Amino acid sequence: METITANYTDNQTVKECPDRYTLVRVDTKSILKSWKSSLFSFEWLDQNGEIRALDDLPMNEHEKRLNIEKKLGKGEALPCPVLGIGVLENVEIGVGRDVFLTLAAKGFAEIEVYIPKSCEGEFKKFVR
Repeated sequence: METITANYTDNQTVKECPDRYTLVRVDTKSILKSWKSSLFSFEWLDQNGEIRALDDLPMNEHEKRLNIEKKLGKGEALPCPVLGIGVLENVEIGVGRDVFLTLAAKGFAEIEVYIPKSCEGEFKKFVR
């Protein structure tokens, strides 16, 4: 496992309201465990909450992962993911799901993400 050292660019959500977000480093395993409860996790996670192999991803997610892997390999900037807390009080990946999950699949133990400042309390257990 390695610590994230990817180059990031801010996504449009953060650029539009930078005062609403804060950058934090989160524990990848804890985030995945919480995100497993998301209605959207089935595309990327198997029944055990593990990230699916590249060939087991739906075609559109497969292509997204390949694109992120290519950018990561070239050292290109990636859009920084934005996480939040969902209705069921689990983590939701609002923007940059493909980035976060590709980095997780590559073994990154910690990943920098933006979270809404209003959710800082809920994220204390995930922040490194």
